[in-house]
Amino acid sequence: MAYTPKILAFAGSARKESFNKKLIKIAAGGAKKAGAEVTMIDLRDYPMPLFDQDLEAQEGMPVNAKKVKSLMATHDGFLISSPEYNSSISPLLKNVIDWASRREQNESPLIAYKDKVVALMSVSPGALGGLRGLVTVRSILGNIGVFVLPHQRAVSNAAEAFNAEGNLKDEKLQAEIESLGKETAEMIRKLKS
Repeated sequence: MAYTPKILAFAGSARKESFNKKLIKIAAGGAKKAGAEVTMIDLRDYPMPLFDQDLEAQEGMPVNAKKVKSLMATHDGFLISSPEYNSSISPLLKNVIDWASRREQNESPLIAYKDKVVALMSVSPGALGGLRGLVTVRSILGNIGVFVLPHQRAVSNAAEAFNAEGNLKDEKLQAEIESLGKETAEMIRKLKS
């Protein structure tokens, strides 16, 4: 029987009507169609303080940071849709990555990241669709042991890109984003077989 990949999907945005949250749902749908078990989370539901090593030393890892780290550690890979903030990563996503990278007691280093597979995507009102921010996300994740799939997709003109049902108006783009979910599931399956 074929391995069932476990994929965690989230957007690096807290905004309720985030375009990146809409995009991640499309990619998650592609992963599910490929036979993956997908857990979607909203980082807004896991508020945590800015990473502070003194705070960590005094109080330990915040409860919500532990929850997200545990979710990451128990999944084979991630689908991440990252908004672009000033040509870089969103502060929310960077903070989550930093907290989840912290080692506790007898854990293996970078337990939430080592040997995970990730597909990156973004959507933005700008002409580049958040592409510049993905460069930073790719670099960070690659440096902490994540296998970042070479294919990524940045969708421009966010305000005009989606229909009322939350799908992309451009059918080709819709298929490309679904394909990112499918590729993630297939790569995990190959690595686990």
